[in-house]
Amino acid sequence: MKTHTITSVFNDGYIAEVYDAFRKDPASVDESWRQFFQFAERLGGGSSGIDADKLQIVAHAASLLNSIRAYGHSSVAVDPLGTVPPGAPELTLEYHGLTEDDLRSLPGSALGTADNTVLEAVTRLRGLYCSTIGFEFEHIGTGAEREWFRESIDSGKYHKPLSNEERIEILKRLTQVDTFERFLGRVYQGYKRFSIEGSDALIPMLDECIAESSRAGARDLGIAMAHRGRINVLTHTMGQPYASIFNEFEGKQPAEPDVDSTGDVKYHLGYVNHREIDGNTISLTLVPNPSHLEFVNPVLGGVVRAKQRTEDGGMSETAVVPVCIHGDAAFSGEGIVPETLNLSLLKGFRNGGTIHIIVNNQIGFTTDPSDSRSTRYSSDLAKGFDIPVLRVNGDNPEACIQAIRLAVAYRFKFKKDILIDLVSYRRHGHNETDEPMFTQPELYTKIKSHKTPREVWAGKLASEGVLSSSEAEKLVTDFVALLEVDLAGPRDGSEGKKKGKANGLPAPSPQSDSAAHNTAVAAEKLIDYNDQLLKWPEGLNVNSRLARTLARRKDAMGDAGGIDWGHAESLAFASMLADGVSIRLTGQDVERGTFSHRQAVLHNSQSGEVYIPHKQLVVNGNPLKARFDVYNSPLSEMAVLAYEYGYSVEARDTLVLWEAQYGDFANVAQPIVDQFISSDRAKWSQDSGVVMLLPHGYEGGGPEHSSARLERYLQLCAENNMRVAYPTTPAQYFHILRRQAAVDPRRPLVLMQPKSMLRLPEAASRLGDLTDSKFQPVLDDPTMNAKSKAKVRRLVFCTGKIYYDLLAQRTEDVALIRVEELYPWPKKELEKVVAAYSAVEEYVWAQEEPKNMGSWFYVSHLLAELVGKDATLNYIGRPNRASPSEGYVADHNREQSRIISEVFTLSGTAAGTGSAAKRTKTGVK
Repeated sequence: MKTHTITSVFNDGYIAEVYDAFRKDPASVDESWRQFFQFAERLGGGSSGIDADKLQIVAHAASLLNSIRAYGHSSVAVDPLGTVPPGAPELTLEYHGLTEDDLRSLPGSALGTADNTVLEAVTRLRGLYCSTIGFEFEHIGTGAEREWFRESIDSGKYHKPLSNEERIEILKRLTQVDTFERFLGRVYQGYKRFSIEGSDALIPMLDECIAESSRAGARDLGIAMAHRGRINVLTHTMGQPYASIFNEFEGKQPAEPDVDSTGDVKYHLGYVNHREIDGNTISLTLVPNPSHLEFVNPVLGGVVRAKQRTEDGGMSETAVVPVCIHGDAAFSGEGIVPETLNLSLLKGFRNGGTIHIIVNNQIGFTTDPSDSRSTRYSSDLAKGFDIPVLRVNGDNPEACIQAIRLAVAYRFKFKKDILIDLVSYRRHGHNETDEPMFTQPELYTKIKSHKTPREVWAGKLASEGVLSSSEAEKLVTDFVALLEVDLAGPRDGSEGKKKGKANGLPAPSPQSDSAAHNTAVAAEKLIDYNDQLLKWPEGLNVNSRLARTLARRKDAMGDAGGIDWGHAESLAFASMLADGVSIRLTGQDVERGTFSHRQAVLHNSQSGEVYIPHKQLVVNGNPLKARFDVYNSPLSEMAVLAYEYGYSVEARDTLVLWEAQYGDFANVAQPIVDQFISSDRAKWSQDSGVVMLLPHGYEGGGPEHSSARLERYLQLCAENNMRVAYPTTPAQYFHILRRQAAVDPRRPLVLMQPKSMLRLPEAASRLGDLTDSKFQPVLDDPTMNAKSKAKVRRLVFCTGKIYYDLLAQRTEDVALIRVEELYPWPKKELEKVVAAYSAVEEYVWAQEEPKNMGSWFYVSHLLAELVGKDATLNYIGRPNRASPSEGYVADHNREQSRIISEVFTLSGTAAGTGSAAKRTKTGVK
């Protein structure tokens, strides 16, 4: 049955249509319309007719009330610098053809309100929607959420004035915020601190957010933000002692720095601590972040999701609350923001709703809003993701507190994101050494003469007799005296007792030999796991072709072998789950695998129902306690990789893997690799074991489907910061995954992954390779014995897929050595291999990537050191190129053939057209 609601667009024709439906069947229209028409009929003298004039007044009055709810935000004076709000014609009586007498003539009950007249209802709603908080929620697609907002706001619950005690506490907090910034500016003149001044209300807002979240059941709250105001958040929100901050300004290192640490500037660092709220403890985490502003947002998402895990395998979205603090220019300008917002409701990434706060300085570095966004508000992007927006004036902390209370209530009720736009200003330039008058003279003339948020609030309290001006000033002088005492400690070499700690990660373990880990698994266990994975519930109709393919995995466990890449991965996952290690795998199409090699999630071909075999494993008669989570991700590399990185930092019991659809696509996530994965330990003493699976190999797929840019990861390697490998067998892949789950200290692992090797018979492994071995950083030529090694004249080093191209053409006087792990460089293993070849005349590094890409620039000096200064070392591969590979298959085939041919063409200079580097006694040319 079709129903009509009173919130629909009002026009006379539509009203007549709905009234006609009402006359025929009152039940066919919404209850609000029934009350409306029944009231109008009473005005007309009975059910036989309606006074048309009265009907129009009632309808247009209802339209006005809806317009106030929908457009009231446009008339709220949210700019502390006094910009007149634009308003909206829909808010005027004239727009609706009404007069005050019209509204005065109708009782409030005509529109379902308790007011004496509709005029009183309009006045009351204007006070709620058009005065101190701007509400944008009518764009939300769910009626229940819109109705919740209307009821919450209309009731005045979130406009309830604060008590005098609460208002004084806000002044004390603003005094701490403002005085601390001014103190730093006076004591450390010329230092960058990216102060909060102008947006001071952020701190009491965070206080209230923490308190309200705790009361709603949260035990943990995580914060992500860029550098603006971070030092104040560190001290006043996170509880880092003032003396500790002063130490950082003094340039002092921690007493016992991590041996791998080079540190970071103070306004990038993280911190952990806790608060007591009404007798309950809530933990606080501020995630470290580089100058890449919003890139930390998805990192926090991963951290929070990992913390929300429960022992029974579920998720407690109430328990942990994420808070993201944004800049106005960054929120509207950086692509990572919509990528992150898009994750908010996806099953593999949702975390029960993030509370977003835009610290709206009304300017970027020096760029005006008119040059940095195409929307009226910096927050408008959020509306595209069904996120409600609350807008407040930074000089009105009472409204800010009311807004945060509403935001927390919404987040906990609907488990969705919500955003507060804190409209404020930036008292100084981009930093304290920058001169903003060069580019924004008008804006900064206003700011220079504008009172600080503390002064504005103190003046208001004084005018209302809550606290005198002298009492407010005493708060300042008392706090300055406290800061002076805390400053003395760092300057005379002492420091007060610390509370909380930076980052809160476990102390790094002593360096261990990762190659020493035994990763073999007993044959009977692997056979049992394999059988279980291939035993599906009755009635699960798997695609017949896929069923036949997977059934071959049973035979592959026999003497004939044939364990391919996907099979080895499946067994590795099963063995780790049995050992109590959880697995999380995400990326585009990872459930099936881009190349159909994984099939971790089976689909019923008739019903579409899914079945995940790894989740049903039983060990010693008991179901698994470890989690197996595999999720297809959206078409986002940057946000998803950042999310998985954050998850891996927190979830030390989980092997976290992210797979690129093609390795080349990881280019899009380069800031996450550069700023977090490769350097987090050095900057922040952070600990991640995230695995990046990057399909790589030259099969004629063109420039964007060949190279995973191996050279970029190798360039980032230093100080044992991560591991980079290019395994050539499924068994090697099996062992390196198991090693990654076991090795400590944890490090990120970058794995070049195969495409053509996925089902290559020559690359297949046997069960014994999984049960009697471990990961080998170097693989000697398996065709060589001691006698044949003495005949080898050319020793060829390579890594990855090109080995099989070479293997098909190999000759007895050439040996092929595979470097399976490139970083850390397996020096000892290579020395042992090289020593066994006594007649070598020439050493060669062969690769299919261009010379300026791939491994050559990384390995050349390491190999030169290995073979000695008197040896000849040549490069064979593609010449220097701007593009990673050929775009035409014929050209690709020619180049591949040339490289293979040159590897097996022995000569004194033996390098051909691709050999641009020859090492002689005089060095590398």
